[in-house]
Amino acid sequence: MTWTDPAIWYANLPAFHAAAAAWITDPADKLLLVKPTYRDHWAFPGGYVEEGEYPHRACAREIHEELGLVIAVGALLIVDWASPAGDRPRALVSFTFDCGVIKDLDGVNLPGQELSDAGFFTPQAAEERLPRSVAPRVRAGIQARDRLSPVYLADGIPDGAEGSSGGAA
Repeated sequence: MTWTDPAIWYANLPAFHAAAAAWITDPADKLLLVKPTYRDHWAFPGGYVEEGEYPHRACAREIHEELGLVIAVGALLIVDWASPAGDRPRALVSFTFDCGVIKDLDGVNLPGQELSDAGFFTPQAAEERLPRSVAPRVRAGIQARDRLSPVYLADGIPDGAEGSSGGAA
């Protein structure tokens, strides 16, 4: 076996994107979703992790940018590995953090160029508004918050038990 320079080794490893989202509910356990202006569907508040940024800090930054709120980012609830799909040639690892409960949308300030609406939805209504690949995070988030233990999804499938297109690590 020949030795490979670490710079070459790391440059040839697969790359992926990372995103961070907030799990925010109201006192009735309805889930906060936002409506991006650039998509047909609703989404969890959040966005991509920037270079050199920790996912929990990206979550806090995105909540401040998208909602105008300063919220403590709590426990990790969900890690969802999304295989490359459509126009996205790389896998996406999405981290969803428990960001607590807010009473209502008073104080929320949406950036009109990025988000057109925000609202609290029952789990079923949230699943109906989210893309099919993201909707499983609703049940996973409820489970994780109840059990105080994060849930791993692979392409939306709990524990990656079925249908995984990825290889062994």
